[in-house]
Amino acid sequence: MTIPHTILDRLTDVEMPRLPAEPHFQEQIKVADTIIPVHQSGAVVVGSGAAGLRAAVELHRRDGNVTILSQSAWGGTSACSGSDKQTLHTANSSDQGDDFKEMAKAIRAGGAMDEDTAYIEAVGSVRSMASLQFLGLPLPQDQLGGTLRYQTDHDEIGRATSCGPRTSRLMVKVLAQEAIRLGIPFFNQTICVRILFEEKDGEQVVAGLLAVRPKAQSKDNPFGFVIFQSSSIILAAGGPGELYRDSVFPNGCFGSLGLALQAGVELVNLTESQFGIGTRREGFPWNLSGTYVQVMPHIYSLDDEDNEHHFLADYYRSTQEMVSNIFRKGYQWPFHATRMADFQSSLVDLAVFCENQKGRRVFMDFNRNPLPVPGDLPFSLERLDEDVSLYLTHAKADQALPIDRLRHMNPLAIELYRRYKVDIAKDPLEFAVNNQHMNGGIAVDIWGQSNCVGLYAVGEAAGTHGVTRPGGSALNAGQVFGTRAAEHISGHGMAIKPQHLIDPNCIKDALLSLEAILKADSPLHYSDIRKDVQARMSDRAGILCTAKEVHDARIEAKELNARISTHGIAYDRISEAGRVLQWHQMALVSEAVLAALDHYISHGGGSRGARAICDPAGEITPMARSGPLTDYCFVVEKDEDRKKQILVHLQDDAFLVSERENRSFDEGKRSFFERDWPAWLTGSIYQPSSDL
Repeated sequence: MTIPHTILDRLTDVEMPRLPAEPHFQEQIKVADTIIPVHQSGAVVVGSGAAGLRAAVELHRRDGNVTILSQSAWGGTSACSGSDKQTLHTANSSDQGDDFKEMAKAIRAGGAMDEDTAYIEAVGSVRSMASLQFLGLPLPQDQLGGTLRYQTDHDEIGRATSCGPRTSRLMVKVLAQEAIRLGIPFFNQTICVRILFEEKDGEQVVAGLLAVRPKAQSKDNPFGFVIFQSSSIILAAGGPGELYRDSVFPNGCFGSLGLALQAGVELVNLTESQFGIGTRREGFPWNLSGTYVQVMPHIYSLDDEDNEHHFLADYYRSTQEMVSNIFRKGYQWPFHATRMADFQSSLVDLAVFCENQKGRRVFMDFNRNPLPVPGDLPFSLERLDEDVSLYLTHAKADQALPIDRLRHMNPLAIELYRRYKVDIAKDPLEFAVNNQHMNGGIAVDIWGQSNCVGLYAVGEAAGTHGVTRPGGSALNAGQVFGTRAAEHISGHGMAIKPQHLIDPNCIKDALLSLEAILKADSPLHYSDIRKDVQARMSDRAGILCTAKEVHDARIEAKELNARISTHGIAYDRISEAGRVLQWHQMALVSEAVLAALDHYISHGGGSRGARAICDPAGEITPMARSGPLTDYCFVVEKDEDRKKQILVHLQDDAFLVSERENRSFDEGKRSFFERDWPAWLTGSIYQPSSDL
């Protein structure tokens, strides 16, 4: 069936709604010589992606007084380079039966994930999908109303569904339209730089956020500080995309992990990320999973003299083995250390990474079938591994060239790149192995609340994903926990506008600490810190790590933060204050990640998920057609490490690392209506959890 271009346009060129006018700051407060505008609300959501918007909408629906803050509206991961799929419960057809317990097991299968969290995400997925459909998300259906689904990475059932390559952007759009319709206040161009606390009944509680807004700059407030006073905060600003040089995140994605660290909040699973092949962030950043690789394009590299290298042929033993593993990158997209062994699909990632390390550029050519492995038969659709052949037969993808197979299976994939003036129907597509997602983040309980009462984290900011997860389940997690955080805040009556103006003493120390970083005459410029942090993380904390490199990188990161504490950070214009403070946060996040990774490796941690821990004494040596790849011999993951998580928090300028067991879930426990209904009616289900 030929799909009209009007339909393709609607699903790829997704226009976002126009923001409403910002409300005025009704109050102001004087701290020392600085006059700071103050906005009061019952709850503040930091981030305008799918998870944050869900939290804001659900809070408003429960009569909560809520405000949304965003660095750049519709400029984050879910709106710009996010997921093309949503993973959810599959109980809509007899041939793909499912239950919540089985889905929870699939979500947590990689280990280092709380069992109760996985079950919550499974149960909540039904509600998430239905509410998104109610808001207008065009999830595809068959004639009888069943949602169309397919298999994705770390998913053996086929729980994924998709609106096309812009699924997450469409999610942001329908949620943004609802937030605007509800009249939720929205402050754009706002960079949050400190969480504020005040003393209440002898303990420190959340009091609000100190932020930087260029619009607020004045003679009495040169850096443009503003305060958002609130007793509850939901951090939903995504992951630390700027942490790596080789990244598929949109430019300017800093997340809020640094903000949390500065507040003494515990982070978890910072050792766990996702890396995979995708186009570079300098152009249009996008993951090359799904049909991009399932159509089996020719992959090659170019050296400095533009000589072409058919480098994958150096790794795989036959043409059939090579192209079948290119295909498998479609649903085995993330790099996984164990898939480097036995000529599996992550050998593709390793080969691409090595070509880039040689200074070569790597391309996909959709107008050529893969060249044969020397001495073997040429590529043929008749010579493919059984799983590959069966998939392509069901898809009726028997066209002669990759571009024709792509046009048949997923024409939206071609149109998406055309939107950014890249025509893969004519020209090869350059790509690399990039950082794509932070699986770790802020440690939260079953309601999304951190170890700091009143501070919540949802979406990629929350460290709920464990080592691996089915593709698209992160989107679902953000929707589920965005809703649960809203329910918890509302259930405690915390989303009520403050009755009194914030105490200036709560702000003084925070303001002084920020001004100590903002030093125009510092020998450390924020652009140099960027290069330093990103090079260290990409080169020594990417898909291939060694104990020595990680340990040395941790020491260097610690030294950088010590220099920042001593000298501050320089800038060229005062309007760059927000960006300076974000790079300070990113330097802290870098050290936190390296501290966790160093702890993991030094305690015998092995290769899992995103990273291969390379060691000549490792148990597994990947093989190539030319022989053993001894430089990439890696240590195997220990089973006991899957049962626990690594925690990191900042205390007195030092990162403290500890461990805890995964929270368990009693699968034999059953609810009973008459017994359990009173807890719901009285709100006692929202009582503070002792799990953190």
